[in-house]
Amino acid sequence: MTPSLRMQLQAALDPLDSWNPAAAPSHSDYDLNPEFRPTDRPALRDAAVLIPVVDHAQGPTVLLTRRADTMSSHSGQVAFPGGRLDPGEGVVEAALREAMEEVGLEPGFVEPLGLSHRYETVTGYVVTPVVALVRPGFSLNLNPAEVAEAFETPFDFLMDEANHLRAFYERNGRKRWFYRIPWESQDIWGATAGMIRALRARLNGDDEEGALIGVPDSQDAGPA
Repeated sequence: MTPSLRMQLQAALDPLDSWNPAAAPSHSDYDLNPEFRPTDRPALRDAAVLIPVVDHAQGPTVLLTRRADTMSSHSGQVAFPGGRLDPGEGVVEAALREAMEEVGLEPGFVEPLGLSHRYETVTGYVVTPVVALVRPGFSLNLNPAEVAEAFETPFDFLMDEANHLRAFYERNGRKRWFYRIPWESQDIWGATAGMIRALRARLNGDDEEGALIGVPDSQDAGPA
């Protein structure tokens, strides 16, 4: 990672020790669909994900996973390593633990840099993304019960707003919009795409919307 990008990330992110479980999420799966937000929702459950920026000499990438097709929820979807917090656990600890459990990413290769925007999902979680610098040379050991594959996508591609599309599915005569970022054979969408957009907005100091496409996404499922 170039020194300028490292400095830009650290300047844009919240400090690692600033996590406040009482803070309201600033981004959510409802950003494109405010009319779907429930009025009687129970308390959100805390979760964390790791956004692993791999420091390749030829340019940084982001490590992502595709969830196993046998998972009971969000099967086959692209995601960051992560999950719910264990009792007494902070978001940095949870993100590192989940990355180790899901893909075998050793914490010794990972340097957390800061926290991005808290993100509310339709499934009742508030997710805190922990952005980290990952040193190349690691080996992955995927947990087949949770992860079908892991892959890397160029950081610059993900941070380019031209690659952030909007798509919709239709259910009961109503359109549900979500963000998607197609990359080669992968379809990065829903909450994962939303958190990528939120990170891009922090780095660029704006919150412009992505391109609008007028065809439904191929997956008839709600946002991740």
